[in-house]
Amino acid sequence: MSFSDMSVAGAIKAIKANKFVLPAIQREFVWREDRICQLFDSLMQGYPIGQLLFWTIDPENVRKYRLYRFMRHYHARDRQFCEEFDTEDVLQPLTGVLDGQQRLTALHIGLRGSLATKKPYGRKDNDDSYPQKCLHLDLTSSEDETVDGALYSFKFFDPEDDLPHRGWFKVSDLLDIDDTSSLSEWILDQEFEKEIGKAASRRLHRLHSVIHVEKPLSFYTVEEQDLDRVLQIFIRVNSRGMVLSYSDLLLSIASAQWTKRDAREAVNGIVIDMNAVGGGYDFSKDFVLKAGLMLLDISSVGFRVSNFDRPTMAKMDKNWDGITRALELTVKLASELGIDTRALRADSALLPIAYYLYKRDVDERYLSSTADAADRKKIRFWLIKSLLKQSGIWGSGLDVLLTALRTVIREHGKTEFPAEALEHEMASRGRSLVFTDEEIERLVELKYGDKLTRPLLVLLYPFIDTSHLMHLDHVYPKSQFTSAKLRRSGVDDSSIERFVDQVNRLPNLQLLKGIPTRKRVQLFLPPGW
Repeated sequence: MSFSDMSVAGAIKAIKANKFVLPAIQREFVWREDRICQLFDSLMQGYPIGQLLFWTIDPENVRKYRLYRFMRHYHARDRQFCEEFDTEDVLQPLTGVLDGQQRLTALHIGLRGSLATKKPYGRKDNDDSYPQKCLHLDLTSSEDETVDGALYSFKFFDPEDDLPHRGWFKVSDLLDIDDTSSLSEWILDQEFEKEIGKAASRRLHRLHSVIHVEKPLSFYTVEEQDLDRVLQIFIRVNSRGMVLSYSDLLLSIASAQWTKRDAREAVNGIVIDMNAVGGGYDFSKDFVLKAGLMLLDISSVGFRVSNFDRPTMAKMDKNWDGITRALELTVKLASELGIDTRALRADSALLPIAYYLYKRDVDERYLSSTADAADRKKIRFWLIKSLLKQSGIWGSGLDVLLTALRTVIREHGKTEFPAEALEHEMASRGRSLVFTDEEIERLVELKYGDKLTRPLLVLLYPFIDTSHLMHLDHVYPKSQFTSAKLRRSGVDDSSIERFVDQVNRLPNLQLLKGIPTRKRVQLFLPPGW
């Protein structure tokens, strides 16, 4: 394998001319400001920044793939994803970047673009919370090495704001400067003191050399045109050191093979929608991809490349609307059943429910239908019990378990949720939902604030309508359980410590609908409580 070298300016100009593109098997840009600054500092210090992997896409094959432009002006709220590249009139070969997207995008933003991230404590709906900042180099800073080994001070500033001092140079101004004489003129115009001016000149000329003269970008080009082969190369390269998570790789494969929609936007979209349900959840792309395999009856729900072949991806693309409808309905159902994000110890516990709803092809009326009330009750009890088990129902061997539960639902869940059949199957695999005395003792000792307390109360009080907002509160007010107040209520000193300990435990906790009205409550304690 032989590598070639190129300058930073050469790479940026190729991006500008739309010669470098991003295949859909790449993920979105994820680097933060500090990491971009570190990359430029590494270049200035002459450090290697890793090798790049390119892919030559012949003109006749360009329209077979979904391609994207490089990010230029990143906005954390409004522009997180790259624009799609129009391949309709392409007559020349393109260079797809298989490995090195984050580095090249960071260089592109620093030398041609900007970065807008939210200010600390800024409101998301306020445009002023996202200043569009450009990269600058401090030409006059101390040359002492920092804790992280940096020698050069790079930082993003809003061009409309006043810079801290005149020694800050906007990096993007250097890209189109070939004649270094103009750099010397810029230094003179700043009227630095003599020694500071010399140091500033050295830094500015060093930056120019790094961008225009030196060739720090080492790359290898793949000429292969078969997409399946290219995917294998991509996975092999990006799996080293876990540069990408495996779900990112599999999502990349889906993106490259879906035809009806953009897989990346579709998956990210359903993740955002599900996480916005109720009080908010924390679902990931992994959950969505595994749900796709689960709901479509793919032989195994494991994250293996063989499960993301062309036929499977075509099937997922075709049935995506039904998959997302079942997932959204499942999360809404979990929320209405009182299962919040803290109680949901394992997202996978929702997959059998999603499969059941998908197979029955129900809609939102299921959530409120009187005819389905008993069915929802079965789901609630089964789900909560599986989450309360200390042994961890949803731990190791998860893929095998999910595949088995899917079979049970397919055979016994045509008209109602087969809770008993599922429990029988789980018990046969050593994952019984029957609680031992020790487990019951543990649950009784749960405290206010424990993530399992709310679902346990939902289980203990089935008559509570959890479709409404429910607050976890005390039966006897916590404020009454001070030593002084307990003594005034007739509690002897030997029992005070026990009373204080019990105030936050399960027997003194309840679920209340809505926001309770504050009332003055007189504490009456039964003898021996």
